[in-house]
Amino acid sequence: MRTTTNRWRATAAAAIAVGMGAAALTALPATANAAGDGLSVQYRTSASGANADQAEPWFKVRNTGTTSVSLQGVKLRYYFKADSANATYRFACSWAVKGCANVTGTFGTLANPTATADRYLEIGFTSGAGSLAPGADTGDMQLRFYQSTWAPLNQSDDYSFGASQTSYADWSKVTARLAGTTLWGQAPAGNDPTDPPTDPPTDPPTGGATLFDDFNYTGHTDPRISANGWNVRSNSGGPGVSGATWAPENVTFSSVSGNSIMNLRTSTAGTGASTEQTEILTKATKFKNGTYAARVKFSDAPASGPDGDHLVQTFFTINDLKAPMADDYAEYDFEYLPNGGWGEPSAILYTTSWETYQADPWVAVNQHSESRQSYAGWHDLVLTIDNSSIKYYVDGRLFGTHDAAYLPERPMSINFNQWLIDFGGLTSSTPRAYDEQIDYVLHIKDQVLTPAQVSSRVAAYRSAGTTFQDDVPAN
Repeated sequence: MRTTTNRWRATAAAAIAVGMGAAALTALPATANAAGDGLSVQYRTSASGANADQAEPWFKVRNTGTTSVSLQGVKLRYYFKADSANATYRFACSWAVKGCANVTGTFGTLANPTATADRYLEIGFTSGAGSLAPGADTGDMQLRFYQSTWAPLNQSDDYSFGASQTSYADWSKVTARLAGTTLWGQAPAGNDPTDPPTDPPTDPPTGGATLFDDFNYTGHTDPRISANGWNVRSNSGGPGVSGATWAPENVTFSSVSGNSIMNLRTSTAGTGASTEQTEILTKATKFKNGTYAARVKFSDAPASGPDGDHLVQTFFTINDLKAPMADDYAEYDFEYLPNGGWGEPSAILYTTSWETYQADPWVAVNQHSESRQSYAGWHDLVLTIDNSSIKYYVDGRLFGTHDAAYLPERPMSINFNQWLIDFGGLTSSTPRAYDEQIDYVLHIKDQVLTPAQVSSRVAAYRSAGTTFQDDVPAN
């Protein structure tokens, strides 16, 4: 990211009001069956208004039976009334103890609509979610869904919505099944939850040349990293402070909530010579139109030492600038500055689409979007490029749309890095270190997927136990 112009900020509004619809109930089993199986569901909402930008049903599922339960066989249904006959919805997971990558969401249409329900959100689990021992629960699942147009939705007439449920409690208006048998809850009248989901919003298109990497490696020297087409950077050069080195040993891997996580650590003691930056990038420049996605954890606070450095945490695609102002250059960035920089005083997230630039004297031709707020924590980042526009999404929500003038002319590489702009944010010789984490990366060649479809595609890979795939052809 470089200094840019024409900045705009993305914001969202929320409404507050309280209400709840009523509906006839169909009694369904809520106790353990003869085999010793039993489930209960606790629910709360963090969006209690009758009208809201998005519904936020949060759940905990408990094993009330006497035998262990594989979560892969568990399905929950949350029932609601569509805001219009042609409304479509998108699912997202903000946080889950079991890992958002192990929680899926699909939408369906009820066979027998009622005054308070004609759709449902079905929550499932991948094999990575594991099992529940008797008496154990899943822990927090902070889920949400919204209209694909981001039009406000009305919750007051939704069967499963409880405006007063602002803390967890048993909730019978959500059903839970295990291997097709309903063990908890009451569905809207005439809608025993046995039919499969019917709506397609979260089902990704099939086919399409794909790169998927779960970053399931042992360390930066793991030979599979290079074999799978990645380069852990060690060569000198920009971006970053003068004298800094790129340290491959600071790219590490660990298991978090059952998922392999890649960690990029950048450290400094306030001088270029003491600064170690990190980057991993594809060796091939073969990615152009289509969908790019990654789940990334940005950090506001350092892992150790004092805070304040002008740090950049990234996910981006890029090709080489053959000459100053070359018109076939391309670059598309997610860049988070937790402590500001480039003239910004505090946290800011940029998305930028580049046509070209010149380093000296500085000339930039780009379009960008921005949001001045903290983005600390895990975020789902999606970039789509077709023949008409470039779109950036953060956590399922459209962050920015950029014009056709910035479309790529040549293929690019896929990169993650973390580096220091300067030492203007913190003048200290005390050592400090910062972390950026990456859960996975996905590219689908020549297909534009919605964020929900990305989540479904990733969940399918993990359910199948696939940690890496690359059939994107070389150019």
